Amino acid sequence: MMKRFFPACAVLFTAAVAPALAAPASPSASRYFAIQVVDAATGRGVPLVELRATSEVRYYTDSNGIAAIDDPEMMEQSVYFSVKSAGYSYPKDGMGYAGVALKVTAGGKAVIKIARDNIAERLYRLTGAGIYRDSLLVGAPVPTKRPLLNGQVTGQDTVEVTPYKGKIYWFFGDTNKPSYPLGQFDTSGATSLAPGAGGLDPSRGVDLTYWVDPSGFSRPMAPPPHNGGPVWVAGLFTLTEHGAQHLYTHFAEVDHSMKMVHSGLAKFNDEKAVFEPIHTFDISNALRPEGHPFLASDAANNYIYFQPPRRGAFPLTRTIADEAHVTDPATYEAFTCLAPGARVSGRDTPMDRDAFGRLIWGWKRNTQPVGLDDVDELVKQGLMKREEALVQLRDISTDATVISHGGSVFWNAYRKRWILITTQMDGSPSSLGELWFAEADTPVGPWTYARKIATHDHYTFYNPTQHPFFDQDGGRLVYFEGTYTDTFSDVKDFTPRYNYNQLMYRLSLDDTRLSLPVPVYQFRQDGVDGYGAREQIDAGKLWSSVERIPFYAAPPSRKPSGLIPLYVTAQGLQTQSPGDGAKPLVYVLPAAPAESEKSSPGVAPLYEFRDDATARRWYSTDAQAPGARRSSEPICRVWRNPSSILALDYAVKPVLEKP
Repeated sequence: MMKRFFPACAVLFTAAVAPALAAPASPSASRYFAIQVVDAATGRGVPLVELRATSEVRYYTDSNGIAAIDDPEMMEQSVYFSVKSAGYSYPKDGMGYAGVALKVTAGGKAVIKIARDNIAERLYRLTGAGIYRDSLLVGAPVPTKRPLLNGQVTGQDTVEVTPYKGKIYWFFGDTNKPSYPLGQFDTSGATSLAPGAGGLDPSRGVDLTYWVDPSGFSRPMAPPPHNGGPVWVAGLFTLTEHGAQHLYTHFAEVDHSMKMVHSGLAKFNDEKAVFEPIHTFDISNALRPEGHPFLASDAANNYIYFQPPRRGAFPLTRTIADEAHVTDPATYEAFTCLAPGARVSGRDTPMDRDAFGRLIWGWKRNTQPVGLDDVDELVKQGLMKREEALVQLRDISTDATVISHGGSVFWNAYRKRWILITTQMDGSPSSLGELWFAEADTPVGPWTYARKIATHDHYTFYNPTQHPFFDQDGGRLVYFEGTYTDTFSDVKDFTPRYNYNQLMYRLSLDDTRLSLPVPVYQFRQDGVDGYGAREQIDAGKLWSSVERIPFYAAPPSRKPSGLIPLYVTAQGLQTQSPGDGAKPLVYVLPAAPAESEKSSPGVAPLYEFRDDATARRWYSTDAQAPGARRSSEPICRVWRNPSSILALDYAVKPVLEKP
């Protein structure tokens, strides 16, 4: 995708400037007045920007950020356009209006620069009608082969995608068409060529080739329904056995109330280009493929990880990565706090605790995973405390809890951590349209501090997933998409063409706003306490010696502004360098906050404690500890650990797949 359709100066430019404007696709192109809205920082066109005239006529920029105007009543007039786009902003004038007056002329053009408030960058729409409609009307170049209508798709729900046999395979939920309000509800499918193998660079777009029926409309790809209800797929993955690669997915049939009535596993038939059922699952058992799977291995096995339903975006189930195990729920493991083999059963739920009463989270075979709803029930029944929950996701700015609805977790080579992109449940201003980023040292966590990366202004943006096969610059650039829809929202005015379709975003992981605190581990080796972030623990192979996470801090690999180094010395932890080229353990906040600092409630002083009986020294954000003396002054300030458990999955490493 081009960065800019025509040049601009300062905020906007309205004179006719011919050199940058491509030759019109037809003589009618000269009748349009072209407005391109661009990101002020990058110059790239911004999709989904509303331009509203004082007559309430509205235009929405296409995936090049272009709006084509040919309203006769506006020609040769100075027309005021308000400028609005979720996650972006335009300066307000003295009367509080965010917009600009432009002289509208046939064949004329203007650029409007807007500031991106989102951390994530909106790139383009992947599905639906008129993706580059306005660009074609004004004769601007477009990157895709079918820029107006592809597979007769006007709307398309949740994506599942994976590389398979040299291409990228895409599957979508319910699909709308131009010819009737009801489309098809048994999963749509398409392929694209991989970047570098004939496919577009993901920054420009994705050229989807749909499987279609004789009428040209995107055809069903899932097994035929038993009872006539929609058939949705989830948990798309590949397995290679005996030298052959196969594509699998979980499929679910739902009734008119969207309740699942049938569940199974299907394998893709390459010749027929359709999924065929090979196994039936018990719909009451969460041990089945779901979500956005990935492969990871330990010293003994290759595993495939899944996200169990209604448990947020977290990979809490797994099984050995072969067809025999995937089709046998009894072989699945859940990362759970229940006793082995148990299910949540109200007050009688068997919990797994050690001799000291500590809750044991770990991989347990044929045991129910525990999600947020389950935690609520177990807390209500007095079987666990809130701080014993596995997931403690919270806003880095306010320390408010962030409830994950859907999303994905994948290994990121740039951060050398597992990263999460998720939609928040009960968010604001969008109840189901706020997107968050977090990272963890192991697939199951600790998931603690998160940063909002995108908002959708009361609109829904659900089921986002990363596309790790699109990662660029060593994982620094991450691509993700999700469904932009009015569903589950309070909006009454739907966005033309964009509603119920897939939007692609890009996230730059070197953005300093994504420098989030990470766990600092306390380990004990040869009777001596030590401290380290993931970098030091990995290097020393110390995971089995880790005892607790006393606090969080910025990792040694990145130093946000305003932080100071914290060192490990023979005298303990200190902020003064011991010299001799000592490297910081982590970066922390000074003990005394600056006057201008906006500190989060999650920030707390870090104190040194000494046990009078054993002379053992340790560090904590607690105000006091029984039987120990606390330093009179804090060493520094850090981010507190809201969890009372230690739950890690450090033995596995990612298995990286390529398209």
